[in-house]
Amino acid sequence: MKKQLIAVAVLLAGFAAALGVYLLFAPEDRANRVEERPAADALPVREDSHRLTRPERSELTLVEFLDFECEACGAYHPVVERLRAEYGDRVTFVARYFPMPGHRNGEPAARAAEAAARQGKFEEMYAKLFATQGEWGESRDWKEDVFRGYAAQLGLDMARFDADLADPEVAGRVLADQRDGLGLGVRGTPTFFVDGERIANPGSYEEFRALLEARLSE
Repeated sequence: MKKQLIAVAVLLAGFAAALGVYLLFAPEDRANRVEERPAADALPVREDSHRLTRPERSELTLVEFLDFECEACGAYHPVVERLRAEYGDRVTFVARYFPMPGHRNGEPAARAAEAAARQGKFEEMYAKLFATQGEWGESRDWKEDVFRGYAAQLGLDMARFDADLADPEVAGRVLADQRDGLGLGVRGTPTFFVDGERIANPGSYEEFRALLEARLSE
């Protein structure tokens, strides 16, 4: 009986894993689809990647592939911000898009951030989206009007913002980050890379800080 129970448990675990992969890559709708073709020349960071810090002498680069609608990303955001405040003069912090299927507004939020970036307001929109995640995240309705409201609050040129939000090049910029992520083995968010090496997500600020301290002392 015990062996039978173990066998059933293994089968259930295998099913759950298969279901997880299906949910990750089976799109709910066209606008929320992760491109399944990874970039052949995938890189953790590119010249046009969004850098949240630009130290005069960068000793380390921390890259986060994120989804603005992801609750785990929202939970890590204060940790990343605390680390950025402490190490921003030594570490280059980079944010890259990886909106996940199942998050209806993850991709529109990324486009909103990219549209804001075209007016020099990426960091402001990045902060706004995480600060308000609880107000629009997990909704089954499109929230582009909400994101437009944030753009207005940030003082953006709304005609330009609307045009950029609908620009295929903006969607392509988000997709380019996704393809790099897939090429690097990213399958969920947040996923962090330190100097090009993917790391296991630290369980706390203290663990993350200790990891950075260890790398900086090498």
